[in-house]
Amino acid sequence: MRLELRRTTYTRESTVGELFADGVFECYVLEDVVRPAGQKAFGRTAIPAGTYGVAVTMSNRFRRLMPLLLDVPGFTGVRIHSGNTAADTEGCLLLGLDRKTDFVGRSRDAYSRFFPRLQDALKNGPVRLTITDAPRAR
Repeated sequence: MRLELRRTTYTRESTVGELFADGVFECYVLEDVVRPAGQKAFGRTAIPAGTYGVAVTMSNRFRRLMPLLLDVPGFTGVRIHSGNTAADTEGCLLLGLDRKTDFVGRSRDAYSRFFPRLQDALKNGPVRLTITDAPRAR
């Protein structure tokens, strides 16, 4: 499985993008604010654009198996999970089937659909997520 997150909408509160699995739209993703390189606000900054391995590991915080992004520079414990607003993420990626400004909805439904597919894909080999930033209006 090849995952691609295309960031499309930037506000003062969050970043929203579209997640594709093997080129097919999967769901929306809400993250913290994308900040310039070197300007990290702990728990309120989106991870850098780039390509990351994805594994499923036990989350001590959530006490269950969850997707984890690997080798994210300057970040640890970056998970993919459910949630609706930037208050629900500390650098993690929140999945949703609906979107509004600074919000993704039906997040548990999106996660419930995505997670089993990811687990199956990992049985067949590595999974990588590429995150790209859309050009911003000036």
